[in-house]
Amino acid sequence: MPVLEVKDVKKTFPLEKSLITVLENVTFSVDTDEFVCLVGPSGCGKSTMLRIIAGLEKADSGEILFHNQPQTSPNPKITMIFQLFGLLPWKTALENVEVPLEVHGIQKETRAEIARSYLRMVGLEGFENTYPHDLSGGMKQRVGIARALALQPEVLLMDEPFSSLDELTAKTLRELVLDIWRDPSLPTNTFVMVSHNVEEAVYMADRVIVMSPRPGRVVGEVKVDLPRPRTKYLRDSKYFQSVDEVVAILEKSKREAKV
Repeated sequence: MPVLEVKDVKKTFPLEKSLITVLENVTFSVDTDEFVCLVGPSGCGKSTMLRIIAGLEKADSGEILFHNQPQTSPNPKITMIFQLFGLLPWKTALENVEVPLEVHGIQKETRAEIARSYLRMVGLEGFENTYPHDLSGGMKQRVGIARALALQPEVLLMDEPFSSLDELTAKTLRELVLDIWRDPSLPTNTFVMVSHNVEEAVYMADRVIVMSPRPGRVVGEVKVDLPRPRTKYLRDSKYFQSVDEVVAILEKSKREAKV
């Protein structure tokens, strides 16, 4: 049984005196221990889809099921990492990681201990009392990852988490995320990531779901059947074959949208 199911989701937003449809009849599922990437043109609703799954946006119609139960509001078992970090500038790294723990009523000493352990996990031991303006982009995203993991979610959603980083930092954080996903001691074992980078999606994912231009629909998927770790396959023909499959679906959907 899938851990997460998206069924016939539709979402519109007001535009002047009319409505614009961003998502239409979006349906897909994600299994336990699966890493799925959503790719598609800018404006096709990928980030909106993540926010609906996280309970931060309401769909106009359709439903999200988590372990076969309707998901209609934020759930500590499903957390999200944002593209632009989303850190509170007046709080230290430690205090930022503590925020969701405080919201859920965890006592101060306990939440500080939990926050320290996750900052240590993402390589920020010694930076607990540092404010965001004194952290690099990569360090800010590490705080974001620690904050998302602190509630020990089952599902982690990631909205283009590496797009604002330089390539070397992005590469390091991709490996960190994959290490977290593979760590059997952590409860977070199901990942859904939005990416504009097809090569990144193929490198990270078990399965790449392709969306059409707005209104976003699922127009195809590519199963990435490459052994892990995949670093040594980055120059392999099978890797580029999967990349080409995703690109072909994207280009076909763009051509059809113009007809």
